[in-house]
Amino acid sequence: MAFAMASSACFATGTAALAGRSSSSNTRAQRSARRTATVQCKGGNNAKDWVSKMRGATVDAVKAARLITAIKTPYLPNGKVDLAAYDSLVEKQIEGGVEGLIVGGTTGEGQLMSWDEHIMLIAHTAKLYGDKVLIVGNTGSNSTREAVHATTQGFAVGMDAALQINPYYSKTSKAGILAHFGAVLDYGPTIVYNVPARTAQDIPPEIMFKLAEHPNFAGVKECEGNARIKGYTDKGVVCWTGNDDEAHDARYSAGAVGVISVTSNIVPGMMRQLMHDGENPELRDKLLPLMNWLFTEPNPIGLNTACAMLDCAQPVFRLPYVPYAADLRAKGAKIMLELGLEHTISPGPKLKDLEDKDFITLEEW
Repeated sequence: MAFAMASSACFATGTAALAGRSSSSNTRAQRSARRTATVQCKGGNNAKDWVSKMRGATVDAVKAARLITAIKTPYLPNGKVDLAAYDSLVEKQIEGGVEGLIVGGTTGEGQLMSWDEHIMLIAHTAKLYGDKVLIVGNTGSNSTREAVHATTQGFAVGMDAALQINPYYSKTSKAGILAHFGAVLDYGPTIVYNVPARTAQDIPPEIMFKLAEHPNFAGVKECEGNARIKGYTDKGVVCWTGNDDEAHDARYSAGAVGVISVTSNIVPGMMRQLMHDGENPELRDKLLPLMNWLFTEPNPIGLNTACAMLDCAQPVFRLPYVPYAADLRAKGAKIMLELGLEHTISPGPKLKDLEDKDFITLEEW
């Protein structure tokens, strides 16, 4: 297994390539110029020194990806990121035919990471796997300043595109939403994420259509259902559903290009088949029990529990997340065994029999 961490000791040559955005004097042309800066990263561990262009994939390349996995972040017992386990998870995704990864998303617990961890993980993923899969860094924030700074850093260390969310908790006006996204769209290909269940504020179509006029707008990860998606795709806006249980119908009835998926962490090959091989209600219905089980409690609790049961990650949880109770674990075990462990990312023929005492929950890390 390839295992090398791209060091966070990265620096940019060129004019303030990683600096925060200044006020109105910072024009689109100036921000675009940053993407031509050269970034040098001094290798750590067994990574070699490397030089790369601040480049992302083209917007069209991002638009073409049918299956993007919101990849899990595994932890060591001390709460630090387990890069060896992470690499194994990523390599399983690539073997399964996934075309892109969301790094540090909600599923990957970006909300529980420091920005140093966040950018390190984007850099690490881009360094090792950027030639095999699209790297989409979740660099959004409810603070525009933080979103801008993280986005410049993410592109500097090699991500192909950014995932951007509207300000949560610090809810703003429609004009404020437009200004927030306008501040980050100039830096490179961007997927806008609409998930009112988490942000408590919908991005309505009138705003999305305005955002879609920007040349770096790749599309929207839409969680408000297939009727909303069809309304966008009928007018040429690229969509990925963010709801695994609706993915089949989103793809084949609502015109979505595909799905940004949690379930593909567990069954990447089957999710690729669902998105690429034509309508298949039988496969959809076969996967629904797993999908429903994974979301019995708020994501990523189910996924974290499943990865521990499959022995793909240590049973370590950063609070406030805690594992499924024993009865739910038993239900999940039955579902995964019926589906066939050979279709999952399990490294062996058996599930790990975990008791409550085997799980580690951390209040600091």
